[in-house]
Amino acid sequence: MPAVNFRDETAAGAPVASFQVAGLPDRMTVRELIRLRVREEVARHNARPSDRFHGLVRPDGAEAELNGYRLREPRRLDWERQADIAERAFLGNGFFVLAADRQVEDLDEEIDLTGDPDLVFIRLVPLVGG
Repeated sequence: MPAVNFRDETAAGAPVASFQVAGLPDRMTVRELIRLRVREEVARHNARPSDRFHGLVRPDGAEAELNGYRLREPRRLDWERQADIAERAFLGNGFFVLAADRQVEDLDEEIDLTGDPDLVFIRLVPLVGG
């Protein structure tokens, strides 16, 4: 069963963070992979809740910081709520995903995880004043 590397990079290609999830099926949709990623990062946060969340998308009521989000107080997060936010962010061009060095554009596109198990997530930052 394949293992997938979830990597965050800047738009210039500089690495920001990464983690691996093993034991996955040979093929998954982009939607399933995004939800899996969010579920994993929320589970890691909820294991030791703090006032900082390092994840793909901003939780409700949090402020953006360098490489993460600041919560008003330490709290547990709802992974399904975060996954819904992530799906909307993907559809609204808040981030994009590269699979096998190719940008995927559809949440229902299936990704073959047996060949190149790296998924790169690049968050897009809105320009100020533009």
